[in-house]
Amino acid sequence: MDHDPTAPIPSHSPRPDAGPTPTTTYTSALTAPPAPRLRRRRGRRIGELTAVGILSAALATGGTWGVLSLTDQGPGATSPAATAAQSGGGDAASVVPVSTAAKANPDWNAVTDAVAPSVVAITVKSGSSGGEGSGVIIDDKGHVLTNHHVVSGAGDNAKITVTLAGGATYAATVAGDDASTDLAVVTITDPPKDLRPITMGTSGGLDVGDPVMAVGNPLGLAGTVTTGIVSALNRPVTTSRSEGQSQDPFAQQQATPVVTSAIQTSAAINPGNSGGALVDAAGRLVGINSSIATLGGAGGQSGSIGIGFAIPIDEAQWIADQLIRDGRAQHALLGVTPSDGSATLGAATRSGAQVRKVSSGSAADKAGLLEGDLIVGVDGTDVRSAESLVGLIHAKRIGSTVSLSIIRGGEEQTIKATLGAKPTDQG
Repeated sequence: MDHDPTAPIPSHSPRPDAGPTPTTTYTSALTAPPAPRLRRRRGRRIGELTAVGILSAALATGGTWGVLSLTDQGPGATSPAATAAQSGGGDAASVVPVSTAAKANPDWNAVTDAVAPSVVAITVKSGSSGGEGSGVIIDDKGHVLTNHHVVSGAGDNAKITVTLAGGATYAATVAGDDASTDLAVVTITDPPKDLRPITMGTSGGLDVGDPVMAVGNPLGLAGTVTTGIVSALNRPVTTSRSEGQSQDPFAQQQATPVVTSAIQTSAAINPGNSGGALVDAAGRLVGINSSIATLGGAGGQSGSIGIGFAIPIDEAQWIADQLIRDGRAQHALLGVTPSDGSATLGAATRSGAQVRKVSSGSAADKAGLLEGDLIVGVDGTDVRSAESLVGLIHAKRIGSTVSLSIIRGGEEQTIKATLGAKPTDQG
């Protein structure tokens, strides 16, 4: 799946927690019709805010999309560690920008000083419309990692500018983008020599309860920092754009939903934070802020309600490397079509991703997965729905071997599968 590592599965779309529903099948990354959606917010509409309605308009059309579908899932195991730190190489865990880092008593002043110069504001304009978001400088060549939805809404002829922490603004172009993971890399045109790339961390080292800071451009307020904790790991989140009738290009529905095995955080994230940094107490990048939960409805709250989500850096860095090198990204493929399901194991009932179809010659086929198997775990992380499986596989690298916990015939067993690559002709 283009965003689905499981099979012909597409990827993201929000829906509320639902119990096992075998009739809901994820065919391509997420093709199944989702339940009520939470809406994703794009960049702020430019020139259409009234003096009285500025805040509400920014929240309604601002740069963070907010929507998602939550599947109840515990923290589970962490994702694989990143393989490299900055462009200079080295072990991410050994690079500590803030030596006074302490989980019990973070020095947020020092973290801000270390991280703020590496976070930028991104503006996209096309005709009378436009939007704002955030981005993170990842090397000294001018590459900035951000969200796909930050740069894609205004079309191919949009003008993109990047404003550094010091206030200087530069033109930029899209080096590559990937709708299925909601990631993109833009390149600053003629970047200054004193760029401050952020220090890469690893999302694989996070624990629930760890302190984190979000840095970005919420509602156009550049350089804003908020703090909180890691509320959950491997949270299945499906996002999509607003489906309203607005003529704003940033409000168009995203063709392919995005499913992420996300970092959930209590750090306040608002429209405009999209593409910004989520860092740990040592000032290392652990995630790219991408979505927020909203209350939904016509009068629903569109700003932060204390539930934000970030794409783990271990996944984001792997995608960014491909976008810089090739302009596009390939994704891991398991080769199954899953749906929500359940099975009995002794006296207990387990929920998981039920295998509806196994693609011939795929990683799943070679590993011996069968139709009817219920996948309940990936590398020690619980799988409680098809959406959860999609997000976890999507975060893996091509060629990696995963350990799948399945229930077959009333018994639990483990199967190892080496993930293949999604054919490039599938979109």
